[in-house]
Amino acid sequence: MSQPAVSLSPATSLLPVVPEWRRMLNRVLGHHGLTLGAAVLGLIVLAALFAPWLAPHDPYAQDVSQRMIPPIWHDKGTWDHVLGTDKLGRDYLSRLLYGARISLTIGLVAALISGLIGTTLGVLAGYFGGRVDAVISYIITTRLALPVILVALAMASLVGGSLQVVIILLGLLLWDRFAVVARSTTQQLRDAEFIASAKVLGASTPYILVRELLPNILSSLIVVVTLEMAHAILLEATLSFLGLGVQPPLPSWGLMVAEGKAYMFFQPWVIAVPGIALMILVLAINLVGDGLRDMNAPEGRN
Repeated sequence: MSQPAVSLSPATSLLPVVPEWRRMLNRVLGHHGLTLGAAVLGLIVLAALFAPWLAPHDPYAQDVSQRMIPPIWHDKGTWDHVLGTDKLGRDYLSRLLYGARISLTIGLVAALISGLIGTTLGVLAGYFGGRVDAVISYIITTRLALPVILVALAMASLVGGSLQVVIILLGLLLWDRFAVVARSTTQQLRDAEFIASAKVLGASTPYILVRELLPNILSSLIVVVTLEMAHAILLEATLSFLGLGVQPPLPSWGLMVAEGKAYMFFQPWVIAVPGIALMILVLAINLVGDGLRDMNAPEGRN
């Protein structure tokens, strides 16, 4: 006698329910570039945060009798100065750790300032359209016509280089990508049903922009933050290398390269060490940005 067939409803499943956070973690770990970039960036952030405890020496302490000691992998290297010393006898490892603080601070704060400016302009242009969009699009086009590095060099030479000047200057110059992304994503969402529902319920325009629209474009803007953070770090290193950025005795990586360029043919490690550190930091940030972009793409959300 045959048994009656048992049909399972769509809501019934023999598979265990996987929590949302677990699925998100699996997606992150499945993206090797994002995992590698996040791990390297996390190590650099931890090294910068705990620099006072990790640094073996005072990064500003000068000892001319200990100048230009080579790193530990050289025959004349010593474990007291693992990465050697510079022309003033300052410990290179200590300055490298404290330099990570400066690079990360400049990159993050400059990206946040430019993100605030560009997102505001882009959301207003995309939501209101018409003349508002025309005026803001003209401002964006004008900004795109200006080469960032030349404007930064001109302004830094006029105002004078310092940590605060570099942060403000880069924050005021790197907002264009935020504006373009925010404008395009806002144009796609301004006629969405949840925006129309908020209007019908009598929500004010600031409420719709901040509470309804902004959270839905935030994922795209986070990707831009990582890209502009890496851009700001490279620009700061360029300005510091040319003497128009962070000023001595602050241990900027770009400034460390500039201070060691006179010895590059005889002690190449004086520019190789901060140069490699700068390359690794920018590469890690770019890997994180590319990974976030891939995960936010429609084909990466499965």
